[in-house]
Amino acid sequence: MMRLPKEGYRTIEKIAGPLLFVNKIKGAGIGEVVRIVSNFGEDYGQILQITEELCVIQVFGETMGLSPGNSIVWLERDVIKIPLGIALQGRILNGRADPIDGEGPISCIEMWAPIQGNIINPWRRKSPNKFIETGISTIDLMNTLVKGQKLPIFTGTGLPANKLAAQIAKYAGTDASSNGKEPFLVVFAAMGITQREATYFRRAFHESGSIYRGVFFFNLAEDPSIERILTPRMALTVAEYFAFERGYDVLVILTDMLHYCEALREVSSAREEIPGRRGFPSYMYSDLASIYERAGCISGLKGSITQIPIVTMPDDDLTHPVPDLTGYITEGQIVMDRSLHGRQIFPPIDVLSSLSRLMNKGIGEKSTVPEHRSLSDQLYAAYGRFKDLVRLKAIIGEEGLTPTELSYLDFGEKFETYFVNQKDERRSLEETLECAWDCLLTLPKEELHRLPSYLIEEMSSKRGMKF
Repeated sequence: MMRLPKEGYRTIEKIAGPLLFVNKIKGAGIGEVVRIVSNFGEDYGQILQITEELCVIQVFGETMGLSPGNSIVWLERDVIKIPLGIALQGRILNGRADPIDGEGPISCIEMWAPIQGNIINPWRRKSPNKFIETGISTIDLMNTLVKGQKLPIFTGTGLPANKLAAQIAKYAGTDASSNGKEPFLVVFAAMGITQREATYFRRAFHESGSIYRGVFFFNLAEDPSIERILTPRMALTVAEYFAFERGYDVLVILTDMLHYCEALREVSSAREEIPGRRGFPSYMYSDLASIYERAGCISGLKGSITQIPIVTMPDDDLTHPVPDLTGYITEGQIVMDRSLHGRQIFPPIDVLSSLSRLMNKGIGEKSTVPEHRSLSDQLYAAYGRFKDLVRLKAIIGEEGLTPTELSYLDFGEKFETYFVNQKDERRSLEETLECAWDCLLTLPKEELHRLPSYLIEEMSSKRGMKF
């Protein structure tokens, strides 16, 4: 709990957006919590910057109604903390960790922890090496998510990123978690969402029953934008508790990081800082790193934190500062495609633009199946050839293509409408492998040059086919 106030100040010099500029505060520290009391009630804030004469305070609520004459700033001599306990599981909280699900206050609080978390000692970081099954074929087989990885999803305005996020939250897990050997938890943090989107998420999680195996944070668009800066840090503090105190494998889904960065830009503008690219603060890289680098596995501890941040690309621009910097920090990307979405294919994932840099650490005989890598490579090669032939067909027409080239067109159509387009259903890895083989066996045997011949014979005979 917050401590009793020690000192109060009436020396507010000015108010700019969500910031207070207060004179002559002594003995304060960066990150310290303050309580702001006015004629309209009270709110809390956090000290962002301290100079010899001025202290900049970020207010968590609205600053409307505050004025230098009617407000007192009390130093709380504490930092922002969040209550932690097993009772958080199944709860929906707002961006300030207050329950908003109508289930009453959080009970059985075991500890309070600062939301900045603890930096993972690089020496104690353990290399990710276990497969996390998302239930999405294009991810599980071709861009595998590994326990402890940071794998962002890059999307565009109007693409169904929220639906994909909900689907992963509903279906993700590990083989060990499915048979009860290792506990698995989803921490879902939505930032800057509308009431309609919040309603969709609530309904999706309740109907699937996934509400009981997760902790959910909803920061609405109508909430103060400052809460968007707190939300991912609160979610990750909860994840660290379940992962490193209780031994859970935790999947953290953060949507949308563009809204988070826009809140950073708003605060930076109010502080009159020199802007960087497109007006975003120059320190945005290190700020994003302070969030993304809280994922990982620690040697000697059972739990793990895996992150899937979702980033909207304005104008589908991969070079926009937010997806660009996210790509530098994380280990790959899943890219959503507008043309696939236009054909009502879900999830509209462009596998040729997607990549999981840690994929090889979580696949193979000991994790998935021995042929996982070669099967994925064959799908990539065949789909890339299909894309080339689509462009060639537009120039010379279908009659100018050879029978082999026509078989690639059949493969590509089946791959997109059958393998990629799985709708709102979960596919196990075994079902994904079957779908992949069904697509590949439309090609001549000599074109499957990335697969061992014995495996091709085995799978073709299983289906009653002869090459």
